[in-house]
Amino acid sequence: MANKRQSLKRAKQETKRQARNTAVKSATKSAVKKAIEAVQTKDMGKAKEAYMLAVKALSKAASKGTIPKTRASRKISRLTLLAKKILPEALPIKTGAPKKAAAAKK
Repeated sequence: MANKRQSLKRAKQETKRQARNTAVKSATKSAVKKAIEAVQTKDMGKAKEAYMLAVKALSKAASKGTIPKTRASRKISRLTLLAKKILPEALPIKTGAPKKAAAAKK
């Protein structure tokens, strides 16, 4: 138990942050799972919408500090590769040869 007012205040702040972070992490995990399921069912419209929501949730969680930015980036990248592998025409993002390789061909 906290002995001083400042330590009591910090303890209260920590419990608030912990509750918020738990809720954000749970929502993010759910969004990613729904996106993976939608992509695997090969429903184009549903997959595109679920993918965009998952990317938004991951980016927002990273920007707020709930999860590290590198973890969010890695998960977005893996989700994008999975989606492009199963439904190449579903997503607006193009994955292919890097710009340096394309410039070297010219």
